[in-house]
Amino acid sequence: MENHKYSLAKKGKTKCPECGQKTFVLYIDNDTGNPVHETVGRCDRENNCAYHCTPKQYFADNNISFDKLPTTQTYNQNSNATIKPQQSMPYVRNKSLTTEPQPVTSYIDTDMFKQSLQGYGSNNFVKYLHKLVGAEVATKAIEGYSIGTSKNGGTVFWQIDLQGKIRTGKIIQYDESGHRRKNVMPPVQWVHSLLKLPSYNLSQCLFGEYLLHDTTKKVAIVESEKTAIIANIYLPDMIWLATGGSNGINIDKCRCLKGRTVVLYPDAGCFDKWTEKAKELSIICNVVVSPLIENKATDEQRKAGYDLADYLVKTPFTAQIKAQQQPVTQTSPPIIESPTAHETRQDKRLNDEVLRIKKETVNFTNEIEEIADFFSTITLMYALLKPHQNILII
Repeated sequence: MENHKYSLAKKGKTKCPECGQKTFVLYIDNDTGNPVHETVGRCDRENNCAYHCTPKQYFADNNISFDKLPTTQTYNQNSNATIKPQQSMPYVRNKSLTTEPQPVTSYIDTDMFKQSLQGYGSNNFVKYLHKLVGAEVATKAIEGYSIGTSKNGGTVFWQIDLQGKIRTGKIIQYDESGHRRKNVMPPVQWVHSLLKLPSYNLSQCLFGEYLLHDTTKKVAIVESEKTAIIANIYLPDMIWLATGGSNGINIDKCRCLKGRTVVLYPDAGCFDKWTEKAKELSIICNVVVSPLIENKATDEQRKAGYDLADYLVKTPFTAQIKAQQQPVTQTSPPIIESPTAHETRQDKRLNDEVLRIKKETVNFTNEIEEIADFFSTITLMYALLKPHQNILII
């Protein structure tokens, strides 16, 4: 029986860094019995949190030479092993490794990349975008972010750096409603792993990094690739990039942002974590963290990890365009005839919420204020709807 250096623990669970639920199984160092790091493990949440960070991925993200370690860990997707550590302990880099030259970054062959830019009829995420915003806008977004299709119909989010080199591809299965398919194991696959390339040295980059060649726009960063694409469609005045997860920000991955103005849009529940990340990034770029989602999310939405896209897609895309062209003001003719006292109080609460969001964002960049204004417009329009209406009248 092969002995592995790292494995999923055999008992106990801790809080997941992604969804916040106590469903997180840590990887441990079998030589010491200690966790590799508090963020290295797999979430067993039944509602498809899908967070999974292996030791190899963690070492790659932090420029630790995984190949130089004694043995590697192989993930067994059928394992139910868990652990509850007495204390979360960070992985300490072996000092002997820091003096050695880092391996050269490996890349995916461009032919493989080009072959994936087809088969969109079986790509549920692409079909969802077509339904959401129409064929013309969806096609522009698909081409802009070089979205691919895997052999099993999965969506391939390619990581392409500023030099146009392909670091890897992240494969996720969606249903036609734009949500991740449940009970798909593993929930995320990687092109470089499926190809079984020998001695592949992965060094991830931000999703959409190559778009930074446009130096006229400010940069916005979200967690998921899906959110970056949808935000780019609805709010195209910024370059939208994705980290691939709440723990996907680090100095090495973000060096491409040197000198840029960057706005971070964390998912609900991750504002404090990303605020700390912003302090680290401030040495290479001008960075601020938007509190918009954190302030707007309900307790249920925060628990579910709502992100920017969850709010944007609530409004039909055509209505959103009209709203920007013809913003609703207090002088707009009311749609509700003879509102009840309850509806009047509800309108006032919504208007108070709009003013509160605007006040909280006054010290941030113009881009954040514009998004706040967009939410304000949508909120005001919904306030004018009768209880039985489900469409906006603009």
